[in-house]
Amino acid sequence: MMEIEINKNEIAERFMRYVQIDTQSDPQSNSHPSTEKQKDLSILLVKELIELGITDASMDEYGYVYATIPANSDKENIPVICFCSHVDTAPDCSGTGVKPILHRNYNGEEIILPDDTSQVLSAVTHPYLYKHINEDIITASGKTLLGADDKSGVAAIIQAADFIMQNPSIKHGTIKILFTPDEEVGKGTSKLDMEKLGADFGYTLDGGEAGSLEDETFSADGATIIINGVIAHPGYAKNKLVNAIKVAGEILHALPTTEWAPEATEKKEGFVHPVRMEGNAEKATIEFIVRDFDNDALIKHEERLKSIAEEVVSHYRGASIDFVITEQYRNMKLVLDENPQVAAYAAEAITRAGLDVKTENIRGGTDGSRLSFMGLPCPNIFTGMQCIHSKVEWIGVRDMAKAAETIVHLCMIWEEKN
Repeated sequence: MMEIEINKNEIAERFMRYVQIDTQSDPQSNSHPSTEKQKDLSILLVKELIELGITDASMDEYGYVYATIPANSDKENIPVICFCSHVDTAPDCSGTGVKPILHRNYNGEEIILPDDTSQVLSAVTHPYLYKHINEDIITASGKTLLGADDKSGVAAIIQAADFIMQNPSIKHGTIKILFTPDEEVGKGTSKLDMEKLGADFGYTLDGGEAGSLEDETFSADGATIIINGVIAHPGYAKNKLVNAIKVAGEILHALPTTEWAPEATEKKEGFVHPVRMEGNAEKATIEFIVRDFDNDALIKHEERLKSIAEEVVSHYRGASIDFVITEQYRNMKLVLDENPQVAAYAAEAITRAGLDVKTENIRGGTDGSRLSFMGLPCPNIFTGMQCIHSKVEWIGVRDMAKAAETIVHLCMIWEEKN
């Protein structure tokens, strides 16, 4: 088996370069991409891919980056595989002015982040740090997220592409590279041109601990409850006014708190979670996300939510609700089970990289969830990202290098087995 040696210093420098570019997406925007600044990184990525010798690298008007490494194998009919990561960072925490810090030879002690000393990274509360003693890790400075979600994936893909381009003895089929905007706001594939991509199978690089392979996600819907109140002049409102804001508050108060909520669930348990509310006395809107691994259970959650809202509103004469469900994505395992080789090859690549495979499910979704149902079966591979969307977000350089190595092995395995 060929030994793959990814340059750790290069991937660390590459990653730190990327995270300094603000690419935060905006869930309230109707533009594509939701923020123009995401294109700043996409433009840089196109430039770097072309410098590697990948001549067809380009960015479209929506901020998607497409690139191809042509096959160099004599074999015919090798499936075209794609590696995908997203360029945007989450709206949950500031991504402006990220200052990455490289902590060489981490010693296991607490790390107090310099720009906000209340932000402390400790192996006691984050035990995965113990596996990185005497290894290099990267954090932000305390006032922003780091952006490892998912610039670590971007860095791993480009570092792997660099290695493949410099080592033509590695035999592979056609390899597609895809960088998407707006994954964090649920629009990562909304303007994707599948024909232009032209891949048969894919892998997102958007996972956590080294060795993890995720082949199952939540199924996800959005639920919107619109409360129609009864408006009247507040000075003459007795026995007339039904305040929609108050009704909305009562619906929220009626939700369970010890189960059925994100803060009370784990593992394979689903939940219903209010994420946004707005309105006035006449009309108020509550937006929810609904999640479960089982599609039938998802429908039952929605029916229960509607029943709770209807029960509350029934006590208010003249008030009514509109209940709207919007499909977001579905559990990719339904597709991956029909194409078992995709995850099996990933597991073999992880093993060849010297890691133990940890097959996991995602209490969330990735671009791979949607891609799988768009005709591109697409499990999720680790990058090493930890404490994502927070000011103590961090990543191990070794993990990123292992992710890049896994990509190279995957390309070789697809060529060997077809």
